[in-house]
Amino acid sequence: MNGSVPIGRVVGVPLRMHWSVPLLVVLFAYGLGRQTLPAWTPGRSNTVYTVAAAVGALLLLGSLLLHETAHAATARRKDISVEDVTLWALGGMTRMGRPQSAGVAFAVAVSGPLASLAVGVAALGAGLGLHRLTGWAVPAAVLVWLGWTNLFLGVFNLLPAAPLDGGRVLQALLWWRTGDRERAERAASRSGQVFGVLLAAFGWISFLRGSPGGLWLVLVGLFMAVVAGAERRTTELRAALEGKRVSDAMSAPVVTGADWLAVPRFIDEVALDARHSVLPLLDFDGRPSGIVHMARLAAVPSAQREELRVRDVATPRERCTVAAPGDLLTEALDALRPSVGLPILVLEGERLVGIVTAADISRMLRRHALGGGGRETG
Repeated sequence: MNGSVPIGRVVGVPLRMHWSVPLLVVLFAYGLGRQTLPAWTPGRSNTVYTVAAAVGALLLLGSLLLHETAHAATARRKDISVEDVTLWALGGMTRMGRPQSAGVAFAVAVSGPLASLAVGVAALGAGLGLHRLTGWAVPAAVLVWLGWTNLFLGVFNLLPAAPLDGGRVLQALLWWRTGDRERAERAASRSGQVFGVLLAAFGWISFLRGSPGGLWLVLVGLFMAVVAGAERRTTELRAALEGKRVSDAMSAPVVTGADWLAVPRFIDEVALDARHSVLPLLDFDGRPSGIVHMARLAAVPSAQREELRVRDVATPRERCTVAAPGDLLTEALDALRPSVGLPILVLEGERLVGIVTAADISRMLRRHALGGGGRETG
C-alpha cells in the first residue's frame, strides 16, 4: 500500500504501517480519554485519563495486528503465499495468494474475526475480573472497552459483504455449495457494493443529525463499495480470460536489453525504440535477469546515470512472475506478486519468448467483448 513503511516481521511475513495509523491511535485515544473513561469512571485527573487512553488505543492497535496475523498464519499453514501485512486507518490488510479450495478460503477468512472475538471475550473477562478483585476502576474500564470494541469488530467483520471477512466467508460457502467460484465471487462483491452504499448513506444521515462518527461510517462505506466494485471487475476479467493460455496474450517478439549496460547507453540504444513501458533484461549468458520500468529509468538523477548499470534500478527476476507459453493465463495472473504486478515473463526453459503486459490483457478483453476468438496479429 502506498504511504506505508516496513516496521518488522510477523509470523515470518513483512509487517508495514501506513501513515494513517498514528491518526487512528490518536482518534481512539481521544474518544476513550475524553468521553468513555470520564463517563465510566468519573472523578479522575486528566493525566490519568490521558495515559489510560493512550494504553487502550495501543492495545487496540495490537488486537488489530493479531486479527491480521491470524489471517497470515492461517494462509501460510494452508500453503498460500503471503506478501505482507499492513496496518492502516481502517484496520489492516493482508496481501496473499488466491486460495485453491473453498475449505481453505473459509479457514483463512474466518480466522481473523475469530481472533477478534477471542480477544474481545478475554479482555472483557479480564476487565470485569480485575474490577471485582482489585477495584482498579480505570484499568478495568480500559480492558472492558477493549473487549467490547473487539467483539464489535469481530461481529462487524462477519457481515456477509466483501471486502469484509464475512464476504469472504459467504464467497467460500457459495463456492462450496455451487462449485462455481466466479459466481460466488460476484455474489459476494455485489453484496459488498450494496452494503457499502447503505453504510455510507446511514453514516451521512447520522452526521447530519449531529453525530461526528457518521463521517467515519461514510468513509468505511465508500471504501467497501469501491473495493467490492474492483473485485467484481476482477472476477469478470477472469471469466473473460477463462481457458486462455499465456501464449494467446503475450507480446512476441519483445525488445530486450543487456542488464550490464550503463543507464544512459540503455536509454539511447534500447529504451527510446521500445513500445512497452517495461522491458525485460538479459544477463551475459542471454538469460532473463529481471525487468526495468521506463518510469524508474526516467527518475534516475542525471548526475547518477553514468555510475549505474540498468540492473541497479531493475526488478530482479526472483521478484518477477514467470510462466510458460502453455500455462493457463488465469493461473499466471493468480501468481502475480501484488508489490510487482505485470508484466509476466514468458519462458521456454531459460529462453525468453515474450511478455504479458497490462496492454496485452486489455487487448484480449476487447476481443472478448467483440466476440472475437484467437490471437490478434496487428
